[in-house]
Amino acid sequence: MNIVFMGTPDFSIPSLKILLESKHKILAVITQPDKERGRGQKISFNPVKQFAVDKNIPVYQPEKLKGNQEFVEQMKALQPDLFVVVAFRILPKEIFEIPKFGSFNLHGSYLPKYRGAAPIQWALINGDTETGLTTFKLAEKVDTGNIYLQEKVEIYPEDNFETLHDRMSE
Repeated sequence: MNIVFMGTPDFSIPSLKILLESKHKILAVITQPDKERGRGQKISFNPVKQFAVDKNIPVYQPEKLKGNQEFVEQMKALQPDLFVVVAFRILPKEIFEIPKFGSFNLHGSYLPKYRGAAPIQWALINGDTETGLTTFKLAEKVDTGNIYLQEKVEIYPEDNFETLHDRMSE
């Protein structure tokens, strides 16, 4: 299967690694544009871009997605079977409908709980004892598509964002 992967933070990398180790072909990686980081405000790559560059995977970094006809045409030209989205931006319908088999997202909560941004943080802030991961097909409303897979993840009393984040990303 020909896959385009979309993600930005380090949470996305284990999923991308698994796809690379599979029999599927990663056509490209889509990630956020480079930003100034650190005290010197030097431009640096985000974790997913760095990983993709190291693996010689083509990288696209659109400034905007909605109404970006050039990006839409670039994605159509790749003829993807599937988009896999992990910790990225909200995709407009004109983009998530491009692949032959649709676009699937891995979300860091046991949906429908904690739709939207920062689901791991919200689970910790609210003192939950479990959270989860959900894989679903993208639909027009955020985090509402048909669910294909869910896995519960226990939150231990000693967990903080880093420990829970790392365990969930693997």
